[in-house]
Amino acid sequence: MLRKIRITLAAIMMVMVTLLFLDVSGTLHHYLAWTARIQFLPALLALNVVVIVALVLLTLIFGRIYCSVICPLGIFQDIVSWIHGKRKKNRFTSSPEKRWLRYGVLVVFIAAFIAGVHSLVALLAPYSSYGRMVTNLLLPVYQWGNNILASIAERVDSYTFYSVDVWIKSLPTFLIALATFIIVVVLAWRGGRTYCNTICPVGTILAQLARFSWLKVYFDADKCKSCSLCTKNCKASCIDFKTHKVDYTRCVTCGNCIEKCNFGALHYGHPKAVAQPVKPETSKPETDTTRRAFLVGTAIVGADVALAQAAKKVDGGLAIIEDKVPAKRSTPLTPPGSVSASNFAQHCTACQLCVAKCPNGVLRPSTDPMHLMQPELSFERGACRPECVECSSVCPTGAIKPITVAEKSSTMIGHAVWIKDNCVVLSDGVNCGNCARHCPAGAIMMVPSDPNDETSPMVPAVNSAMCIGCGTCEYVCPARPFSAIYVEGHEVHSQI
Repeated sequence: MLRKIRITLAAIMMVMVTLLFLDVSGTLHHYLAWTARIQFLPALLALNVVVIVALVLLTLIFGRIYCSVICPLGIFQDIVSWIHGKRKKNRFTSSPEKRWLRYGVLVVFIAAFIAGVHSLVALLAPYSSYGRMVTNLLLPVYQWGNNILASIAERVDSYTFYSVDVWIKSLPTFLIALATFIIVVVLAWRGGRTYCNTICPVGTILAQLARFSWLKVYFDADKCKSCSLCTKNCKASCIDFKTHKVDYTRCVTCGNCIEKCNFGALHYGHPKAVAQPVKPETSKPETDTTRRAFLVGTAIVGADVALAQAAKKVDGGLAIIEDKVPAKRSTPLTPPGSVSASNFAQHCTACQLCVAKCPNGVLRPSTDPMHLMQPELSFERGACRPECVECSSVCPTGAIKPITVAEKSSTMIGHAVWIKDNCVVLSDGVNCGNCARHCPAGAIMMVPSDPNDETSPMVPAVNSAMCIGCGTCEYVCPARPFSAIYVEGHEVHSQI
């Protein structure tokens, strides 16, 4: 019963967390955003005391059940291990704790956080690792499926579905997500919970609480027949049937051992008095030939987005329209609600949830080594519309604080800068004014290029005191490949 309850809850949690990242309609986060906020590290960074206390109490009562019911990366490992278990049963064995690796990774994680090496923190965060895998590997496939349905629906005059752009937002982040996927799959295929119990810093932290948990898996030594089924089915490799010991720092309370025990020798509860078992006769250690497991048939659906871009866009069948080149900003743009670049860097774990939920296509992972994978704004495909607050409503860590539409409309995250040499008004001798017409803040006006000649070509002038840095001007600028106007970021956001 314990195992069935655990599997049911884990399946529900896994589906909800995954759908939160995959939703293309932009509505599910209203109902599922809480699944991100109850993750351990996001709650810790957001100083969500209620969630932190609840997770601590949950661990002190039930053990490391967080890792097998709430953490999506932990559940993903269970799925991979279960698939291999269908092919090869009773394949695990007891192994000692790799303390040097567990605590070494934790020390590196804490040191990286204190030193501000946020890319390393993001790389080791379990929830964020799962988010990157879903956003970079699964989301494109999901979007392609959505686009196929949209195409079919359009043929019957139905608009139940609508097409969305499918593209790789950051090649380094895609490759990191792919490498993470391969590593986690290989470790889970070979050893079940190897990643969870040797690399994951959250697992190591909760392990220290789990050793004091009220409810535990424990042996009834009188009933044990030393059949070894509990050990051979423990994906955490934490049960030694010979000594009747369970390493509670690695046990995730999955219930597999209890289900496999045919003699009722294993129980889950409060061991009021666990007698020291008599040590059996020493014998030569058994050679476990089942450890020769290997990764078979790992199929990764490659998102070859380049094919969609291979066909060049053409204006009226005459002129080829060049894609814009991202502006080189001295200060990167962080989303409204992030307060400052420093606050954003300290709290963001690069889970990519805001990137996946951005309906305007302006958020993409950074390629800067110090802020690798953390989102930043770029305006080649859209603008950060003042009425949109999607990213602030889904961020679980406090990196982007919740803001209202009114607050966003008056938040200055940057200011526009005009590049005279790129402007088509002067380079091509045509009238334009796109930036001034579309500016939602009214921060751009057209003025004569020659102050002494009112009949001279009209060029844009930016009122920095009114500009909020939304990027609309940069997006609508017809100059290619470099915009004639771009947004420079502010280290600290301010209000108009």
